[in-house]
Amino acid sequence: MNELKDFHLPHRHGEIDNIDKVSDVLQNVSYFAIVSDIFRQLGDPTRVRIFWILNHYELCVINMAALLGMSSPAVSHHLKSLNECGLISSRRDGKEVYYKASDTEESRLLHIVVEKIMEITCPKEAVDYGASSKEIIHSIHKYMLEHISERITIEELAKKYLMNTTTLKKVFKEEYGTSIAMHMKEHRMEAAATMLTDTDKSIAEIASLVGYESQSRFTSAFKSQYKLVPSDYRKINMKSNKVHE
Repeated sequence: MNELKDFHLPHRHGEIDNIDKVSDVLQNVSYFAIVSDIFRQLGDPTRVRIFWILNHYELCVINMAALLGMSSPAVSHHLKSLNECGLISSRRDGKEVYYKASDTEESRLLHIVVEKIMEITCPKEAVDYGASSKEIIHSIHKYMLEHISERITIEELAKKYLMNTTTLKKVFKEEYGTSIAMHMKEHRMEAAATMLTDTDKSIAEIASLVGYESQSRFTSAFKSQYKLVPSDYRKINMKSNKVHE
């Protein structure tokens, strides 16, 4: 006799349709254990990144490690876990082993879930995650210039553009010849210099517009680049502008 038949909830706040079937499913803990194990494998952000990229490309360990800014053994460790739960598959071609997402309904659904969650929870600016590292760095550079008044951390950029922080810093320096902090400081000071000579905004307001909450820190940063404090730079350059008018 099935003890789950004619199941009733202690409190009646409105009946649940097919309560017996719902109860039957809930009692099958093994169903949920299987699902839980799959989600557990994706409980690591690096594993999610690997799973995501393998839904788009078939890659060897070395190329994956380069994309993620990780060592090959570290990538292999995550690949083993994803392979054991059936989310990815592999094939050997000579000495090289290539990996890709499994051609299963579970893998396809999880890929959709990952992308939908990123679409909902991540910033709304369009990001081409399939772009090369250099293309992504150029997008990061453009984004930072468009948000020059904001103090954006490398960790925030790495999360937004799905790039390892070490790789992000390395490729940025290769492309622009200096660190992100130094590069953005130069842009901030150039923007400040333009505002000092072309507008009547106060120094405190200009400091805020180029990302400095402290006017004294802004003054120190400006002097280190132009060898003049902002007020003196304004006086000299505004006089020079008037002479040429």
